[in-house]
Amino acid sequence: MASKWRKVKIALGLNKCLYVPPNDTEQPDSSSSPSPAGLLSRSSHGSTTPTPSSSGLRLSKSPNNNSKRTCAICLTAMKTGQGHAIFMAECSHSFHFHCIASNVKHGNQICPVCRAKWKEIPFQRSVSDVTHGKPRTSALGWPQDDAWMTVLRRLPPARTDANRHISTLYQANEPSIFDDDEDLDPQHETAEGKESTKDAGDVNSVRTVEVLTYTEVSAVPKSVSYNNFNILIHLKAPLTSGRQNRNQNQAESPQSSQDSRAPVDLVTVLDVSGSMSGTKLALVKRAMGFVIQNLCPSDRLSVIAFSSTARRLFPLRRMTETGKLDALQAVNSLISSGGTNIAEGLRKGVKVMTDRKWKNPVCSIILLSDGQDTYTVSGTSVACPRADYKSLLPTSIHRNGSTGLQIPVHAFGFGSDHDAASMHSISEISGGTFSFIEAEGVIQDAFAQCIGGLLSVVAQELQVKVECLHPRLEIGSIKAGGYKANIMANAIMGSVDVGDLYAEEERDFLVTVNIPVDGTSDEMSLLKVSCAYRDPMTKGMVTLEEASHVKIQRPEIAGTRVVSIEVDKQRNRLHAAEAMAEARAAAESGDLGRAVSVLESCGKALSETASTQAGDRLCIALCAELKEMQDRMASRRVYETSGRAYILSGLSSHSWQRATARGDSTDSANLMQAYQTPSMVDMVTQSQTMVFGTPSSQRKLRQTLSFPAVRPRPR
Repeated sequence: MASKWRKVKIALGLNKCLYVPPNDTEQPDSSSSPSPAGLLSRSSHGSTTPTPSSSGLRLSKSPNNNSKRTCAICLTAMKTGQGHAIFMAECSHSFHFHCIASNVKHGNQICPVCRAKWKEIPFQRSVSDVTHGKPRTSALGWPQDDAWMTVLRRLPPARTDANRHISTLYQANEPSIFDDDEDLDPQHETAEGKESTKDAGDVNSVRTVEVLTYTEVSAVPKSVSYNNFNILIHLKAPLTSGRQNRNQNQAESPQSSQDSRAPVDLVTVLDVSGSMSGTKLALVKRAMGFVIQNLCPSDRLSVIAFSSTARRLFPLRRMTETGKLDALQAVNSLISSGGTNIAEGLRKGVKVMTDRKWKNPVCSIILLSDGQDTYTVSGTSVACPRADYKSLLPTSIHRNGSTGLQIPVHAFGFGSDHDAASMHSISEISGGTFSFIEAEGVIQDAFAQCIGGLLSVVAQELQVKVECLHPRLEIGSIKAGGYKANIMANAIMGSVDVGDLYAEEERDFLVTVNIPVDGTSDEMSLLKVSCAYRDPMTKGMVTLEEASHVKIQRPEIAGTRVVSIEVDKQRNRLHAAEAMAEARAAAESGDLGRAVSVLESCGKALSETASTQAGDRLCIALCAELKEMQDRMASRRVYETSGRAYILSGLSSHSWQRATARGDSTDSANLMQAYQTPSMVDMVTQSQTMVFGTPSSQRKLRQTLSFPAVRPRPR
């Protein structure tokens, strides 16, 4: 029996840590407040919720004959001389030291066997911490590297404050208007109080969006016209000052990290329906603990839980020490039951945003669900999929609506039973991303990637403008993916509404023009590109007038035509995205054969292009991604369980040119996804080093990079 439990735990990745819920009759020691780590394992009102390590596992309350030979946590033998330290508790029960230290880090201070309360608590120190001379700690006071518990720290007793609202899903009446949000950080408001408009020359170059342009070819003969000539506009956002300091090997304090970026208002809308019971809900709680830990006092968080109905568990509050403690208590109060009412959860989350009295510069909603909406949209057959997903999203935050609100919903489809089409549509309409979390264990990494971006916004309300400079030149099209592109009636001016950019994030847009015959000059001016955006730190507008002039040579005789690799690979990206959309439409209509054929043809065409032949990483990754999609359309069952969600997460990523979490079975060493920023990489790496003692290769979210790592200067 013990070996069976051990196999189950290893399969779930739980052999590193085990938490046994305390007896319902036991009350916490009133002389001390619970630690934040403990709050993720113990409910604030006495009840318990299964954690990844406790779900389905119970240990005997009384010792048996094997208790001295077998660790009651990992259920493996304890023998001296095998390289494992053995801890004997004051109640005389023994455990592997690493097992009990990992158990203690979750706030469990009683013996897993006899439930005796301990006065002496084992702790484990990271080798890296010892090497550097001191433990890494967060502003909240518990170790930054949660996997290596240096000491079980305790916060001071929580203050009694009438303004504090902590409720479970079934407690306390909600106010009719959510205008009880905590006011903003006074220090941050003072620093940002004056709004100003800047020119590019007044802005430090580190904080200026970079604008580059590339032409399809560098020269067109005077006597030749060229229709659908491609011009690439490339944008790259600046670094945050915090990352600049790290790049320059300067020490960065927590305060400087907070001051180097725009503060965030974040609302998390979490599914707690019956299907989220057990390990799923425990992993969501842990992921929320990671999010809370990485927010700063100037950031604000609200928590919405939904099942058959929805309730605000936690108002929009600043993540100070006390705010974090209360947020953890609210998250830990979550229990699973009922149906799935996604629309009601969204309405409640949007209400928090629209009713708030104060507004941080950056705001976003994170939505997570593992099921179908059973209240708002009725199911239909596969052959006739439902189309009106807008009913799930309040019109007030539609990206191209008339209200002016910019509140993207970043949706996370959890597992194989979620409604990927609805979740993708919600994110697309609001300007957010859709991520597919196929493996339960990567939910924390997926959240980490998302907040790694949200906590690094350096440009807002960004708009790119293009204007024809030659009198006989007209704009044919602007290919901008999901972004709103406009071309004036006279076709000599156009624009793209980009919105927010994360630090070091890149955007590429293709503009096509028809180049006429022109023998008047050896050089032709094509376009003037400019952009303007709001700096979220200063709240002032930054204008980059005439950021780039696009020109080509007009020789008498044509030389060898060399196609720009930069332009070619962006055409490949757009071609791949179009093929994905076409294949998805075919699959939804029931024609999987045609869907596979579309993807296969696109992959073959991409493999023959100049950029792929030159070994461009983005193009190689696109080919591998198309092949993965073909595999996920092998049958109707495979498509329903993972293919649809995988394709939609890919479409979301390419449409917004922004990283999404993907359920990916391909080799992460060979398939590298575009669009992930260094800030996202940092946050995912931090998440992966904070799980069950050591980083796990089985739960890695693919390490991804932006493309290209080194971009050649335009000619």
